[in-house]
Amino acid sequence: MLVHAENRSTRSRHALVVALVLAAVAGCGGSASEAGDVTAPSVPAADTGAIHVHGLGYDEPRDVLYVATHTGLFELLPQADRARRIGDSRQDTMGFTLVTPRLLLGSGHPDLREDLPPHLGLLASRDRGRSWQSVSLLGEADFHVLRAQGETVYGLDSQSADLLVSVDSGHTWARRPVPEAFIDLVIDPEDVRHLLASGGAALYESRDAGRTWSAVATGLAGYLAWPTAGRPLLVDVAGSLLSAPRPGGPWRTRAQLGSPPAALLAVDGRRLFVALHDGTIRQSSDGGTTWAVRARP
Repeated sequence: MLVHAENRSTRSRHALVVALVLAAVAGCGGSASEAGDVTAPSVPAADTGAIHVHGLGYDEPRDVLYVATHTGLFELLPQADRARRIGDSRQDTMGFTLVTPRLLLGSGHPDLREDLPPHLGLLASRDRGRSWQSVSLLGEADFHVLRAQGETVYGLDSQSADLLVSVDSGHTWARRPVPEAFIDLVIDPEDVRHLLASGGAALYESRDAGRTWSAVATGLAGYLAWPTAGRPLLVDVAGSLLSAPRPGGPWRTRAQLGSPPAALLAVDGRRLFVALHDGTIRQSSDGGTTWAVRARP
């Protein structure tokens, strides 16, 4: 299906999609007044599955899928049908991204057993998520989205709604305003300065590392991935997976997931993972045309 100009029915659908996406990304705001809710238990009593997923990361050499959630980081091992907790921390791990198998980045809100500010700024783990160290902006920033390529890190700060940009692995930052509060952001795999972002009902493109933006597609909103040059992906909260040859489109529907997603990860042009809001993780090996359940909560 080719995405054309919106009619009345698609406008209504997009309004619902935007409301659901914004509710999902804002659901763990974690202000000081909300601190009692930040790490409320939301995993099964047996603690063998992960729900309320914020992000995914894939360690290809070990064939391990990381699942960052409202109550800690989980790993899905080969042949396992449920994710298991890494360590005993229940920090609300947001903005999760895997830079290399030995370097994980995250943000979010602390385990209530820890004496830390409600906003964790940028965190790094170099032991596969078993421990986290503060890199910068502790108590200042709450990154709901983090994307990294080499030493360049982009973060969407929920506290200011600004884009923060670092070229030294997150130690120092430049703040750049955006045309509206972004839901998600991805980096062109061949050009670290070329970005695609999702707003409330439009996609925006930047070719200068977020200094300037232009709207390139309307009537679209959701979670993004950019696995190969010129082939960005988007999944909206209604469960439609779309792809395009370039950020400006044309965007075509590739599959219907049938359920609202919580996170999207593209390992490459063919291997995709989607976490659903109930904690189910689905996997595609053909670029999103067909999907199978990889794990259940």
